Amino acid sequence: MPSLITIWRVSWLYSPPWITGPRYPSHTPFLNQWLTGQRGMGAATSQETKQNAETTASEESENEKKLRMETESLAKEIDLLSEKKLELEDKYKRALADSENMRQRLMKQIEDAKIFGIQGFCKDLLEVADILGKATESVPKEEVRESNPHLKNLYEGLTMTQAELHKVFRRHGLIPINPIEEKFDPNFHEALFQQEVQGKDPGTIVVVSKTGYKLHERVIRPALVGVAKAP
Repeated sequence: MPSLITIWRVSWLYSPPWITGPRYPSHTPFLNQWLTGQRGMGAATSQETKQNAETTASEESENEKKLRMETESLAKEIDLLSEKKLELEDKYKRALADSENMRQRLMKQIEDAKIFGIQGFCKDLLEVADILGKATESVPKEEVRESNPHLKNLYEGLTMTQAELHKVFRRHGLIPINPIEEKFDPNFHEALFQQEVQGKDPGTIVVVSKTGYKLHERVIRPALVGVAKAP
């Protein structure tokens, strides 16, 4: 069982000043100092927390600003790259189109060279064909008979040569143009003269002075013709 002195000491230590009264010395100054220290520490802690929060907010604000600036910079770079991509795609498509057109032109030139490469040679042979034609036309048909074997053999040789030459022409796409009784066409014919002809419409070809030729669809020599005119 505690003694009375011990009980008094405990009550004196833990009794508040309003209970102890003026008879016993109070510990209020010590408690006030302790409480003030605790409040000071709390205030310092609060101030430090506030400063830390402000610092953190400032750092977050700077980070957000940097992030926004980097985002804007990346967006501008993306726009520039997109424009550059579209420009390069357009140039690439144009280059492909140009190369395709060039390829087609070259193929056309190659095909034309294959087809019309013999054009100059054909023009030279046309003179030979003209001479053979005039030679056969100049031979009187009534003189070609068995009683005149030399003329007969010569005539037959000329006609055979002429026929074989025309076979060679057709084989290589060289086609004669003999437009007698056709309408005059300046793309295929060359008019040497005009004359009035009874029963013929104006513009009708009535005379073919020289046969024309075309190599496939290209005229290499127009037919020289006479055309009927209106009376």
